[in-house]
Amino acid sequence: MEPHEEIVELKRQIERLSLFHEIGKALASTIDLQKILQTVMEKISDLLQPDTWSLLMLDEAGKELYFEIAIGAGADKLKDVRLKVGEGIAGWVAQNGEPVLIEDVKRDPRFTSRIDDITQMDTRSVVCVPIKGKEKILGVIELVNCLGRESFRKSDIPILKSLADYAAIALENARYIQRIHELTITDDCTALYNARHLNFVLDAEIYRSTRYGYEFSVIFLDLDHFKQVNDTHGHLVGSKLLWMIGDLIKSHLRLIDYAFRYGGDEFVVLLPQTSKQNALQVVRRLKVMLNARVFFQEEGLNISVTSSFGVAAFPVDGRSRRELLRMADEAMYLVKNTTRDSIALAGEGIRT
Repeated sequence: MEPHEEIVELKRQIERLSLFHEIGKALASTIDLQKILQTVMEKISDLLQPDTWSLLMLDEAGKELYFEIAIGAGADKLKDVRLKVGEGIAGWVAQNGEPVLIEDVKRDPRFTSRIDDITQMDTRSVVCVPIKGKEKILGVIELVNCLGRESFRKSDIPILKSLADYAAIALENARYIQRIHELTITDDCTALYNARHLNFVLDAEIYRSTRYGYEFSVIFLDLDHFKQVNDTHGHLVGSKLLWMIGDLIKSHLRLIDYAFRYGGDEFVVLLPQTSKQNALQVVRRLKVMLNARVFFQEEGLNISVTSSFGVAAFPVDGRSRRELLRMADEAMYLVKNTTRDSIALAGEGIRT
């Protein structure tokens, strides 16, 4: 190797070490997944200088790849585009878990022109590597058309694989953090949100509704005579029944609504941008649906359930979290201590 070539190669090695150092710092300094992935992709772009580049994530449910990050000509048109696993170069890499360098895509049968048709660009060369997690493929990184060169080099693949490993670490860390967060706000028995998260959501809704002049309603419901279910059929049946009722409540709500298990056999529903009278209609429908359901029919148990409901609304019944919960709870206990299987509105008494 000539002296000037040695100097060039030394500079490349310094650039790579600096690159890995920067990405390592990003991983250590933040849990912001988008920031880390953006850093990874920007460093790839600086070092390898592709014409266009993208990071595609694997949607396991649909067995498809979607563009999480795309930079370059026509990238704005790729937001809603999906590739089947096995489709095109990126799809092949996701399916097989192996890196690919193609100097002339027109000669490779794995290439599909569908993306070029969408972006109106002309793909010539491609280098693509998988993002491998501990147990599965998470996505792929794909670079298209190297600037100033006919094609990418084989020596580019080890660099890309190392950077893909950084992306994999960031993705798996983000998923672990998300899972931990879900466990802290979710009730184990019903998979609804728990009482701890109710406090956070209520405070946020009070702030939002105060700022924009919205109403919202809180519903307390307590299952009638639930202790008899546990005493007669056992706690396993009782726990499963709570899950089934939680699922029934959740299926009845809008996407913007929240359902919580407050404790024991008590549930809370939060209806944003909903007046007390509109909440009453929601509760009436929920009550009819609950009364009509017979649980454990296949097991021959034929368990029917009724509930006592209490409704309070912001701001007419309270402007603080503590006040609203107290008013809804008191309305519910008015029903619990008298008729059961009915509805009470805070400050207005029992309604049929």
